[in-house]
Amino acid sequence: MLEIEIIKSNEYAKFFSDLKEKVRTSQQRAVLQVNQQMIHLYHHIGTEIIRLQSEKGWGSKVIEQLSKDLHGTFPEMKGFSTRNLKYMRKFAEEYPSAEFVQQAAAQLPWFHIVLILSSVRDREAQIFYMQKAVEHGWSRNVLSMHIETRLHEREGNAITNFQDRLPAPFSDLAEQSLKDPYIFDFLTIDKNAREREIEVALVENIRKFLLELGEGFAFLGNQHHIVVGEKDFYVDMLFYHLKLRSYVAIELKAGEFKPEQAGKLNFYLSAIDDLLRHPTDNPTIGLIICKHKDNITAEYALRNINAPIGLAEYKLGKMMPEDLKTSLPTIDAIEAELNSNKGGIL
Repeated sequence: MLEIEIIKSNEYAKFFSDLKEKVRTSQQRAVLQVNQQMIHLYHHIGTEIIRLQSEKGWGSKVIEQLSKDLHGTFPEMKGFSTRNLKYMRKFAEEYPSAEFVQQAAAQLPWFHIVLILSSVRDREAQIFYMQKAVEHGWSRNVLSMHIETRLHEREGNAITNFQDRLPAPFSDLAEQSLKDPYIFDFLTIDKNAREREIEVALVENIRKFLLELGEGFAFLGNQHHIVVGEKDFYVDMLFYHLKLRSYVAIELKAGEFKPEQAGKLNFYLSAIDDLLRHPTDNPTIGLIICKHKDNITAEYALRNINAPIGLAEYKLGKMMPEDLKTSLPTIDAIEAELNSNKGGIL
């Protein structure tokens, strides 16, 4: 009876819960270690191919021969297709530093690296996506979406007054949390849709909207009701940012930005700070997302506003030029290439 009581006790439940978490953590570390060893192996193979081609004058045929020999020697292993060996060579050629491989690339699955190498031409942009994918744990599809919408050109690009209204380093973190433009290509609405139509469509697609907003945003509601004096006011969309530890109020404008819109949002932010903000929260941030803006007008409009406000445009269609878009491989195409000749470990 005593043993049965012990098993049913809260102490045993806590013991088992802690042990279960320990097992899961060990499993995750084991998987990560296996992946790191594989990435280092692939980098080494690519480095050796480059070295021997340079020293011995071997041509591209050596890669085909190497693929056959590796398959024959290690039939149980995948990842030695000719195409995958060429990606290993490209990987080692663009990133010869073993230290960088250890710190960043080895934290990613090989498929993520291949997707970045085959889709992003600029080296700084490649490193941006590698670091972001590690930091946020992006899946293949999420990584592909951010590459296709050119996140590296949009992140931190909104016009703000954060540097003057927020203390460092909070101001920098807040600025990097915004984008310009925001891509609403997941909305099936007319390009001349009104503000309310855009708002309703975003709420109906809130998961995709949160993905576009970025890490840390939690949706609290639309047309959020606040009472000031005896009058009712409604904020288009209200969020809480978990990393910034602050409310974020978003106002949608279907037309061109007008300076008086910043004054209205400034009023909303003051009310939210008084009515909702906890003493441990950071100041509430405002974001106006409009169809068009003039940057000079926007900078003047925000200059003497007391509250921290950002201003960005939205696009209803994909911003990538069609000629560039069609030149980038799809996830399915890359998988098919790496899976040829028994494919690769992804």
